[in-house]
Amino acid sequence: MRRATAVPALTLILAVAVQLAAQPSEATRRLLERNRMFEPTVTRVAENVYTALGYQVSANSMIVGDEGVVIIDPGQLPAAAAQVRAAFEKVTSLPVRAIVYTHGHGDHTNGAPAFYEPDKGIQVWARDNFGSETALVREKGLGGGVRPSNSQGFDLLPEQKMGIGIAIPPERRPAGNMMLDGVRGRSAPRGGRPPMQVQPTHRFSGERESLEIAGVRLELVAAPGETADQLYVWLPEQRVVFAGDNFYQSWPNLYPLRGTARRSLRDWIASVDKMVAEDPAHVVGGHTAPILHDAKEVLTNYRDAMQWVLDRTLEGIRQFKTPDELVEYARLPERFRNLDYLADYYGTVEGTVRDLYAQDLGWFDGDVLSLHRESPQRQAERIADLAGGVDALMDKARNAMAADDPLGAAQFVRHVIRLRPEDRDAKILMADALAIVGERTFNGPVRNYTISSSNRYRREAEQGP
Repeated sequence: MRRATAVPALTLILAVAVQLAAQPSEATRRLLERNRMFEPTVTRVAENVYTALGYQVSANSMIVGDEGVVIIDPGQLPAAAAQVRAAFEKVTSLPVRAIVYTHGHGDHTNGAPAFYEPDKGIQVWARDNFGSETALVREKGLGGGVRPSNSQGFDLLPEQKMGIGIAIPPERRPAGNMMLDGVRGRSAPRGGRPPMQVQPTHRFSGERESLEIAGVRLELVAAPGETADQLYVWLPEQRVVFAGDNFYQSWPNLYPLRGTARRSLRDWIASVDKMVAEDPAHVVGGHTAPILHDAKEVLTNYRDAMQWVLDRTLEGIRQFKTPDELVEYARLPERFRNLDYLADYYGTVEGTVRDLYAQDLGWFDGDVLSLHRESPQRQAERIADLAGGVDALMDKARNAMAADDPLGAAQFVRHVIRLRPEDRDAKILMADALAIVGERTFNGPVRNYTISSSNRYRREAEQGP
């Protein structure tokens, strides 16, 4: 575990940045505005359909039937899910008859003990490949995390974390704070055993499963996208689609920075297309507020924007463009860029383009020098020689910081650290530069990873490697 207590909280995100600007960056302002969405609330989506948001990082829904309720995605933590249940019980005291998992990520499933009671005949539904992503990661031997920093913000102080969901403040955080091991959805209480896992009691293997539970008619539909085990729930009478993580108000997270099973953009497009074909009036996403109006239009734009990026990337590949060139070539057109629910809050268009290239063509980017790549150490030596020595390179990094170019400073000082790994001043400069870059970064996971890296360099400078 990394020790975060030695890191002054605000110094690393805003205090350094404020030295260069009187106000927080536009990225920070937009993200703070976005976080107003996550105040704890229960929204009436349609007749007998309610969604809780802000209690946990995922959206949790309840469908009220004649004889009981169906819970969709109970959430991440039993203690927080218990708060959701208490909020739902203000709407109805009917018993839970069924739970549906839209997919196997723990932030959608680990809260089930708050709703599930053994020997009560509660049905727990999922697809037959439920949990396939975490199983594959575990099979590869990567379950402990393979990145030096965390993109979900689990190793950040509460004041530093910002992303698509919520950083639950201390006054609302349930007892038994969770430390995640680097794979989203696998979590354990501090100093204790993992929470009880409520496994599915019912699974379906076909394209669509029609059910009637507690007087509620609903359909479960296979919909691979963010995960291979994804499904969506279609409520035909109220025309509500519960999309799971195949829709949230952000560009989809096709490539998680933490590393995981590969995700198919083509599958994701096809699954959203199926939701569009249902002709929904309302859509409940996996992490953001329900879309209560124009749901079909929103999902259509979501599908069409992904299709545009796919087509444009393939077009550029056929022109022998490298991934760096494709990122610019496949930028969203204005008609999509202006839609807030397609902004890079969680996933990024750039990450989608790069991973699509890697999935289709592998690691080689077409540049011949990539076949003759030198070691990072040798590259650092060349850059230092070009600058006139390591001290001159350090001066260039300081000058870049003074010129309000923290990314340039980080690029220079990275080579200094490679050549002088014991250089405390270089690590402090890197920490300062990354703190500013992170504060100006809009995308949640990229921001979290950057600020976490800033923390790490500062710790190394203060405590040694």
